[in-house]
Amino acid sequence: VQLQASGGGLVQAGGSLRLACAASGFTFSYYLMGWFRQAPGNEREFVAAINWSGDTTYYLDSVKGRFTISRDNAKNTVYLQMSSLKREDTAVYYCAAGRWVDRSGNPRAYDYWGQGTQVTVSS
Repeated sequence: VQLQASGGGLVQAGGSLRLACAASGFTFSYYLMGWFRQAPGNEREFVAAINWSGDTTYYLDSVKGRFTISRDNAKNTVYLQMSSLKREDTAVYYCAAGRWVDRSGNPRAYDYWGQGTQVTVSS
């Protein structure tokens, strides 16, 4: 099983980034996919999740209207489009896959995790 996150980088406040997470080694379309982030000294925080079909999404309140999660089951890839970025969005972003997720924001409900990609927002 592998989740390969990419697309992180350094961006100015107000800018945009698109993260991608390519999955392999499991039946991607059966899994809810989530994005989490972790800033230095902080706990891992839920950002967004999307159900297996892509018709239901969940977001952290502070990113609603700025971030959009989507998935392409044909490409086994989940995306996180981030716009109007703020300094407080700076963190390592992780993608995760969960087969039976009771609450999308619970990191312990996820089965597989990617390695993370750094997002740094400068003022």
